[in-house]
Amino acid sequence: MPLRDEDHTGARIAHHRKRAGLTQRALADKIPYSYSLLTQVESGHKPASPDLVATVARTLAIDVTALTGQPYVTELQQDRLAGLIRPIREALDLYDLGADPDIDPRPTLQLVAAAENLCQQVRATKLHDAALDLPGLIAEITTAAHRAPSSELWAALSSTFRTAHDISVKLGFYDLSTVALDRMDWAAARAADPLLGAVRQYMRALVYFREGEYTIGRRLVSSGHGLLSQATPSREREVVAGQLHLGACIIAARARDRGSVETHLTEARAHAERVGEASDVHWLSFGPTNVAAHAVSANIELREYGEALKEASGVVIPKDWAVSRAAHFYVDQARAQMEAGRSEAALKSITQARRLAPQQTRYHSGARETIRGLVHVARRTPDTLDHLAAWVGL
Repeated sequence: MPLRDEDHTGARIAHHRKRAGLTQRALADKIPYSYSLLTQVESGHKPASPDLVATVARTLAIDVTALTGQPYVTELQQDRLAGLIRPIREALDLYDLGADPDIDPRPTLQLVAAAENLCQQVRATKLHDAALDLPGLIAEITTAAHRAPSSELWAALSSTFRTAHDISVKLGFYDLSTVALDRMDWAAARAADPLLGAVRQYMRALVYFREGEYTIGRRLVSSGHGLLSQATPSREREVVAGQLHLGACIIAARARDRGSVETHLTEARAHAERVGEASDVHWLSFGPTNVAAHAVSANIELREYGEALKEASGVVIPKDWAVSRAAHFYVDQARAQMEAGRSEAALKSITQARRLAPQQTRYHSGARETIRGLVHVARRTPDTLDHLAAWVGL
């Protein structure tokens, strides 16, 4: 099927490269990718990997979203999601305004349960429902926390800010996600919970991972471990510590540091063996399965696609695993399969990701690049792939 060649990541790379006054050869000399690959990416004949995009963005001193085209406004409008972002943005600005005299908040236990329910909706990738309910709940808990401060209310407010971050990231509004993380820190400090602070540092590290700034990402993970030293030893602390190691593992993989990848995976496995599957702790999906899934992701970032597929073959997803995490795994697997020349398997994996989490997959830049790559290598576009490409706006 024909593609809108002017509207893909490679074309955007070419546009910003030219604005910077660089030839393809000059840009290739500045990044750890070949001239041949860069020309294929710019022409749309090869998908742009997240690492290549981050590297080019850093080299050209622009934001990653300038190259990925996020947020994908047309699709957001079709899914009735675009209009839900502004209310979230406005709700995040209420944090220091005190109690709203027009709001009569529910009891603390009900507010805590409502905040937990929003986290569950995001894990189930019910993004529209979560985004619709989030602004009102932020306003309600903000008022309750200012009127009768308690660690439970501040923690619940921190949770809603974390939900705002998760929704913003999944829909491609990275500027808003950064604001949400700042608000999360503000509330977590008032809750006096070092575990919340450590989770926030983990999420900040992923922001820098997406932007290709690995040194800062590693420092944030280290800071998270430092906060954990202030917490009482517990299963919860083990879970957060393990997740921090998983974050560090992926950052190290992007930085091509195989030794650090293995070190952090080993540490994470040790924590996972002690706690088992622990999806009930801060909605992190930590456990042996998540460690195995991160081993897949790490090998993909290291461009060792055969190893990634070998690791993926051993992953057995628990029935109660977060839908959002399972769909992300299938997107990763599809990328490895495509790079390994297994196009039919890649199509099945990306279709499975869509079946599990349609909204999340539609706005996942990696999924879109994988679909584009499959279209270009297909001699004859299967109906399923044709529909997928149209669905993501290609």
